[in-house]
Amino acid sequence: MNRKSRVALLSVGSNTLLIILKLIVGLLSGSVSIISEAIHSTMDLAAAVIAFFSVRVSDLPPDADHPYGHEKWENVSGVIEGALIVIAAGWIIYEAAHKLLAASPIESVGLGFGVMAISALVNALVSARLYKIAREEQSIALEADALHLKADVYTSLGVAGGLGLIWITGWTILDPIVAILVAIFILREAFSLINNAFLPLIDTSLPEAELEIVRKVVSHYADEVLDLHDLRSRRSGKTRHIDMHLIMHRSRTLEQAHALCDRIEAEISIQLDHAKVLIHPECCASTCLCTPSQAQLQA
Repeated sequence: MNRKSRVALLSVGSNTLLIILKLIVGLLSGSVSIISEAIHSTMDLAAAVIAFFSVRVSDLPPDADHPYGHEKWENVSGVIEGALIVIAAGWIIYEAAHKLLAASPIESVGLGFGVMAISALVNALVSARLYKIAREEQSIALEADALHLKADVYTSLGVAGGLGLIWITGWTILDPIVAILVAIFILREAFSLINNAFLPLIDTSLPEAELEIVRKVVSHYADEVLDLHDLRSRRSGKTRHIDMHLIMHRSRTLEQAHALCDRIEAEISIQLDHAKVLIHPECCASTCLCTPSQAQLQA
């Protein structure tokens, strides 16, 4: 089991324990905000399970049916996780609205406060670990899972704060209000996550800053490359796919052009992690115009 799978499994275990703890305390206290947090953690658990399987599948090597690999499974995982967050937020708002219309007393406020504090601490630690591995492995699935838990940290702190105010003021109406605020925060998280995970599925281009790195690398060979055009890019999981056409002097042999392309591809791969570069070399149309001093690189 690789490090991505191990840290995803850690998230599964922590979420399972927190769900059990929150449900017990939520049902004992009658707090809809604690129960809403249990629902949120249930979605986190589902997301963690999806992330666990997606990172394992995404690491499978290319095969006959998937010549570009399986890395987009991580993006699929991110979209599904975002959808789960939307469902969780809708359920929380539904339950909180009923609580607003039919207020009921909350028991064991101090116990609920303690559970939320424990939840925030555990999720903060696990989320930090997930973010670290996600950055190092450039894993959208682990990043999505970390975002789930990061949101859970803030929502747990928000619920704890609401319970603290109820404890001080006795205003039980604060409980469903805090739950609705939690749901709004979760929805904001969901839309951000879905957007980040979905765009690579439709082969959106790499960020302009990364494309500029590609152009800068090619510009280092301005005495050999006369023009750059048809620069295209997309992302699949952590892999950056880049292809382009380079115009070279027509006097160059196929062997020389191939060697130059290899050097450019290697340098781009150093500048951009997990980059797979494909270059189509072309010879210039006219010998009188093919002078290296006139090289103008453009995308």
